[in-house]
Amino acid sequence: MDQNTVLDIREIPPAKRHPLIFDKFDGLEIGNSFILVNDHDPNPLYYQFKAERHKKFSWEYLVEGPSAWRVRIGRQ
Repeated sequence: MDQNTVLDIREIPPAKRHPLIFDKFDGLEIGNSFILVNDHDPNPLYYQFKAERHKKFSWEYLVEGPSAWRVRIGRQ
């Protein structure tokens, strides 16, 4: 994935979202990122990244609602 790859999970069933996101993240080369699009603030996902991939990810809000959130998630 490159810096402009978008992963829009709004149509994905909630139970499948986090595994899909982590699969995409784990496939990134160091220094690359993707843009996550979600229908709510993915704050719980941030805390999961912090717990499971501590110091290996970056997180940058690009758009914060109200109908969609866009976050750049990078691999460090």
